[in-house]
Amino acid sequence: MNQDLPESGKSLVPSKRLRSLYNLYLIIIVWIGILPWLIPIALFISPKVTLLIGIPIMAIVLFALWWIPKYYSTIRYILTDKEINWKRGVWFKQTGIVPYNRVTNVDILQGPLSRLFLVSSVRIQTAGYSAQAAAELVLAGIEDPENLREIIMRHIHSGPPGAVETFAESGNEAEIQKSILAELTMVRKLLEK
Repeated sequence: MNQDLPESGKSLVPSKRLRSLYNLYLIIIVWIGILPWLIPIALFISPKVTLLIGIPIMAIVLFALWWIPKYYSTIRYILTDKEINWKRGVWFKQTGIVPYNRVTNVDILQGPLSRLFLVSSVRIQTAGYSAQAAAELVLAGIEDPENLREIIMRHIHSGPPGAVETFAESGNEAEIQKSILAELTMVRKLLEK
């Protein structure tokens, strides 16, 4: 089953396998992080203490089982002609925009568990985030990451570079050249002093 990549302006939702991957992460946390110490407590300490510890843990696990599909259903990515819009969040809604002309890197990440579920994450870094380890945007749960990266790269290469004003955009070319020449002349005079 291949994930349909959106036309410009249409929503891209992560693969349903992402929800299964999140559930597997929860199982691993319970299996490795909780059961190794909860089982000895249940065996060697009074049942009251076990209940005092076990009931809140069970409530947290049940909450996580409820929360995973809710969170998954909120994740949306929208690729337009000029930018990538994203939103997600159950209680705390997060939204953002990443303009293509600011993108510096588009990487694909796939760990062993993601590989098992045939999904990847497409990590997008921008000029403002390139010095940081974290990406500005991570598109999680992508089944065909190479194709998505290719679509993003086509958008990047089709537009002008970021933070660059061209003569055509700013008006009269002759006036701009005179202004630049005047600035350079002033800088030269200052340097000669």
